[in-house]
Amino acid sequence: MVASLVASNRERFFGCEMSPSFSRVVVVSLAMFSLFMVSGCTQNPYYAAPGSGAWQMSPAPAGTNPLESKVTELNRRVQLLDDNNRQLHTQLAQSEQKAEVFKDEAELLRQQLASMSEQLDASKQVAQDAESRVRGMQASTQMRGGAVITPNTNLSLQASQLSLPGLEVFPDGNQLRIRIPSDQLFQSGSAQLLPQASSVIDPVASQLITVFPRQRMSVEAYTDQSNQLGDTSASPLQLTSAQAAAVIGLMSRFNGLDSTRLSAIAQGSSRPRGNNETPIGRSNNRRIEIVIHPDTI
Repeated sequence: MVASLVASNRERFFGCEMSPSFSRVVVVSLAMFSLFMVSGCTQNPYYAAPGSGAWQMSPAPAGTNPLESKVTELNRRVQLLDDNNRQLHTQLAQSEQKAEVFKDEAELLRQQLASMSEQLDASKQVAQDAESRVRGMQASTQMRGGAVITPNTNLSLQASQLSLPGLEVFPDGNQLRIRIPSDQLFQSGSAQLLPQASSVIDPVASQLITVFPRQRMSVEAYTDQSNQLGDTSASPLQLTSAQAAAVIGLMSRFNGLDSTRLSAIAQGSSRPRGNNETPIGRSNNRRIEIVIHPDTI
C-alpha cells in the first residue's frame, strides 16, 4: 500500500519521473519510518524521551546539597589560609628573634672592642712606666738630692728577718717578693678594700720600713681570667691598677712608708699561677705581690 501511494504521488512531490533505484530508496525509507511510528519503538539512542535531556549531566546523588558542598569547600580554603597565616607569623617571629640576637652580638662585639682599646691604652701606660723604671735603674749611680742609689745584693739575707706568717716570701732573681692573696684584701672583683685589709698590710709595711729602710719597691696586682669584675665594667688591667694603688695607699698613708719609694704595676690577667678553669686556680691568680728591688735611695 505504501509503495502504490508513493508511486501515485511521485509526480505531485517531485514533478518528474524518478529512477527505479531512487524510488526503491525512498520507498524503503518511508516504510521504515512508518514502521517506527506504528510500533512506537523508542530504542534509538539519539531519541530523547519526553521530559528528558540526552546531553544533560546526571543529577547529584540523593541526599547531597550543592550549597553545602560549596560551603565545605570554602571552609577548607579558609582553613588553608589560616594555616598559611600562622606559618607566616611563626616565621616572622623567628626572623625578629634572629634580628635581636644579631643586634645583641653586634653590641657585645662593640663592647669587646672598646674594652680591648682600653686594655691597649693601659698596656701602653704600663710599658711607659716600665721604661721609666729602667731609666731610673740605669741612673742608679747618679746623685739624687745628695744620696747615691746603690744596688743591694744581700736581699736574701735580709729576708730572713721578715716574719710574715701565712704569706709567701721568696727570691726572684736579684729581687725579693712578698705574695698576698687578693681575696684577703679586696671584695670579689673590685678594688674595694675589706675591713681586715689593714690587719694584713700593716705588719708587712712596718717590717719593710725596718728591714728595708731604703729599698725601692713596687706593688704588682694580678687577677684571673674569669671576667667577673663585680658590679664594675673595668677591664682586668684597670682593676689591677686600682688594686695596686689601694695597697700603696695603705702602706704609705697609714703606715708611714715613703711613697716615693713605691710604684704601682697593673699586670691584669697575665702570668697566671693556676688554671683559670678551676676555682683554686683562679684564686691563686688573684694576688698582690710586693717586690723589693736591689736599688736603694
